[in-house]
Amino acid sequence: MGSKSDRVKRGEQSRISQWLRRRPKPSPEDPALAREALLLSVAAAGLPLAPAAHPVGYRCSCDRIGCPTPARHPLSFAWQTQSTTDRAQIERWARNQPQANFITATGMLHDVLDVPLEAGTRALGRLLEAGVDVGPVAESGGTGDQARMLFFTATRGTPEDEDEWWPCELDCHPETMDEHPGLRWHCRGSYVLVPPAALPGDHAVTWVRGMEHPLPDPLTLLGTLTDACAEYAGSADRPPAAVAWPHH
Repeated sequence: MGSKSDRVKRGEQSRISQWLRRRPKPSPEDPALAREALLLSVAAAGLPLAPAAHPVGYRCSCDRIGCPTPARHPLSFAWQTQSTTDRAQIERWARNQPQANFITATGMLHDVLDVPLEAGTRALGRLLEAGVDVGPVAESGGTGDQARMLFFTATRGTPEDEDEWWPCELDCHPETMDEHPGLRWHCRGSYVLVPPAALPGDHAVTWVRGMEHPLPDPLTLLGTLTDACAEYAGSADRPPAAVAWPHH
């Protein structure tokens, strides 16, 4: 027979094993809480947010017939003044509108360089290999040119000399794409969706690199991005061009 101390030790181990078996398994993270946490992390970094439409099947949740940018636009025409980093307001929006996507208004704290996904993936690899400090990067799913990669940068839309800033429309209209094929520079007067966002056709907007990365100067990325876009535009297997977004 074993000693009393051995029996006590075996008894304690048995009780611990039984407790571990009875202990409830941790439940998966609540998607609503995960969504809210991601949105709050964006706002905490200083990027203003506002609620946006969401997909209903392949349609948009807005009441516009034949919406050209389903689930990719703000809910309100006053999105520029509505956008905020206020934690309490974003929590209210997220909880009261659990299906809503969110946009961030660019040109205040940050800009976004928006390129075709294929070109962006190529450029991101080159930038990281070269040791460039790349900031947050998001991937927006879709087909053809609707699949995009979004590079978040510091803004150049609010210089000290107000005569120097330019509105985003100058970079977003198709007729201005010749110099930088496929690249859209979202700055003052524009917006992009922020992760997590749902798109029609089971596509989504997700982070590739999160908000823990500081916002870089856009000019440190621009040359590599435009080169990758030019290669993409000249590729023989490039899909037909899609309608640019956002429309505002």
